[in-house]
Amino acid sequence: MNQPGSIDTGGGSRLLLRRLAGVMAEAGDGQQRLDRIVTLISRSMDAEVCSIYLRRGDRTLELCATEGLNPAAVHNARLRVGQGLVGQIALRSEPINTADAQRTRGFQYIPGTDEEVFNAFLGVPIQRLGEVMGVLVVQNRDARDYSEDDVHGLEVVAMLLAEMTELGAFLGEGDAELAGAHVRPFYARGLAAQEGAAEGVVHLHEPREATPNPVAEDVEEERRRLLEAIESLRGEVDGMLSGDLLGGSGEHRDVLEAYRMFAHDKGWLKRMLASVDSGLAAEVAVEREQTSVRARLARIADPYLRERAHDLDDLGNRLMRHLQGDRGPRVVPENAVLVARNIGPGELLDYGDQLKGVVLQEGAIGSHAAIVARALAIPLVIQADRITMEARNGDPILVDGDVGAVHLRPDDTILGAFREKLDMRAQAAEAWRALRDEPAQTLDGVRIGLHMNAGLLTDLPSLEGSGAEGVGLYRTELQFLIRARVPMRGEQAALYDRVLSHSRGKRVVFRTLDIGSDKVLPYMKPQDEPNPALGWRAIRISLDRPNILKMQVQSLLRGAAGRPFAIMFPMITQASEFTAARDMVLEQLERHIRNGWPAPQRLEIGAMLETPSLAFAPDRFFRESDFISIGGNDLKQFFFAADRENERVRKRYDMFNASYLRFIELIVQRCEAHGTPLSYCGEDSGRPLEALALAAMGLRTLSMRPASIGPVKRLLRSADLREARGVIDAGIARGDVNLRGPLAGWARDAGLGEML
Repeated sequence: MNQPGSIDTGGGSRLLLRRLAGVMAEAGDGQQRLDRIVTLISRSMDAEVCSIYLRRGDRTLELCATEGLNPAAVHNARLRVGQGLVGQIALRSEPINTADAQRTRGFQYIPGTDEEVFNAFLGVPIQRLGEVMGVLVVQNRDARDYSEDDVHGLEVVAMLLAEMTELGAFLGEGDAELAGAHVRPFYARGLAAQEGAAEGVVHLHEPREATPNPVAEDVEEERRRLLEAIESLRGEVDGMLSGDLLGGSGEHRDVLEAYRMFAHDKGWLKRMLASVDSGLAAEVAVEREQTSVRARLARIADPYLRERAHDLDDLGNRLMRHLQGDRGPRVVPENAVLVARNIGPGELLDYGDQLKGVVLQEGAIGSHAAIVARALAIPLVIQADRITMEARNGDPILVDGDVGAVHLRPDDTILGAFREKLDMRAQAAEAWRALRDEPAQTLDGVRIGLHMNAGLLTDLPSLEGSGAEGVGLYRTELQFLIRARVPMRGEQAALYDRVLSHSRGKRVVFRTLDIGSDKVLPYMKPQDEPNPALGWRAIRISLDRPNILKMQVQSLLRGAAGRPFAIMFPMITQASEFTAARDMVLEQLERHIRNGWPAPQRLEIGAMLETPSLAFAPDRFFRESDFISIGGNDLKQFFFAADRENERVRKRYDMFNASYLRFIELIVQRCEAHGTPLSYCGEDSGRPLEALALAAMGLRTLSMRPASIGPVKRLLRSADLREARGVIDAGIARGDVNLRGPLAGWARDAGLGEML
């Protein structure tokens, strides 16, 4: 039985929620609503105290209304998140229920509240979708044990308060105004995953607006809506398993079976129906369950369990879409900056060129979304903490992909400084465009070939506009990453045909499938490897599964239709791997000709040098290779034994390290000795000072993202390579560990500072 005055989970709870909804609808400001609410709750629960603490900023909780404590403490009593029992609730997103508050671990008396006479304490977080917005507390003098029904009922009330807080029901004048409720400026420092800067407006990938009517007017109708949505969701998940693309067994099917198990879980549905029976609308009931799941997620260390909890969260998103129905096609505003917890490559490509930038609350440097963002050349910031909780559709936002900074609802000072940065970029872009058709020739007469990296057809228009002399790296794996199945031979051939057509006779280098490590295909069974970067990836997969490479080569030959092209293999670590892959290409070429297809006018076969071992390969390797391309991103990773996906160590290595520059010089010398063309492909080649150093060490071809060609060309045309090489050699002779400072100092003295 319920204790006298407790909130039961049926009619009593619904009655309280309806009364609270009535309070919300009454005339008055935010403070008056809060005052009425605490009075209503305290009477309904036979509690001597009811208090609402709301969050101000990230780390502060403020007493905003109370029935039973000292009224003078309202808006004066504050505590940090984690401080006292109230702060612990906000920190852990968990209720605290105790009959003796002052003897409970973590208790801290708040001066001026007069709460020392109250012993029984029950507090629950006011939270929505993982965001703790405040704390709701009831207290009594006697050592009372609040029942499970009390806890559940107070959580239901807190969920309603969260929805109303989101809707701005408590905004008002003076101290009662919650300036932090998605109104004040918000700054997030994440990680830079793609360079660039953009000013725009927020477009949420999964917008979740507060429910205007969070209290169920007709409980049976809300139950019916929820049950119908659940049936639709289950049908959708069952359809995933019965689809042709998932024929056969495998880990991917096991994952979907677990996903279906969650969708059919009776406990999941029971908890949501209980919330509806308590008086919440179906949408709020789903949100309440998701809020609970996200709170548990934050406390789960085991990656497998976290992934399963993510599945439940994703099911909640899908269920909400079924509840809300089809709202028509997605409308992307002008100057949209996409904000999401995370996003897949296919979903990002759906937006195409409608985005000015992307900000993710999660994500990784090497994620599929990051790869696509780099291909689209749009600024990307990842791991921007709390951004999906703070951002609302239409909010002004500034994205600085150069340093990984995000300014949401910026003030005029920040906005002015950022616009100055954009203006400087625009002026520089004009100068770069003027050089588009000019060669990248240094003051001492050395010609450097500047090529672009690509991976999507949308990249190819940049070939003309950027002034690139060709495509030094076409990432063929992107079309595999964005599909739910392996693209057929005809589909691949059609894509390669379009790529060569867009190139208008300029050289295109196709890199064969570079998957594994951080690039796992959605239909490929993940490998349980302790260190995927050193595991089964790239050419190793192609050689162990030769049909993959054979089909891709056949598609390239057919797509070329007699036109010249180049092909290179990723992650070659020893000469025998290159020979085996090269022989496979020549075998397919012979078969292609034998079947009556036109042979390419010229076929170049090369390798990517991404591991130090290949630099010491036998002379025969350099003679057999038509060209070699240094894959700088991976080469630095292996040279310095520092994982570029690990933020703790990825910045420990620098291209200007004297040992690395000397290693680059060794590779240049080996290629020159055998007349093997050499290029450098990677992030460093697209940075002006780094590109200058690479050219000074003997590189004559660099490949980079299209937007980098202008600034690199501008600096190279203004520099003397002999002088730059002299600075580097002098630093090495002195025993300098890093040559960045000396070379940058020389460039500034030479009047090149603004080009760096």
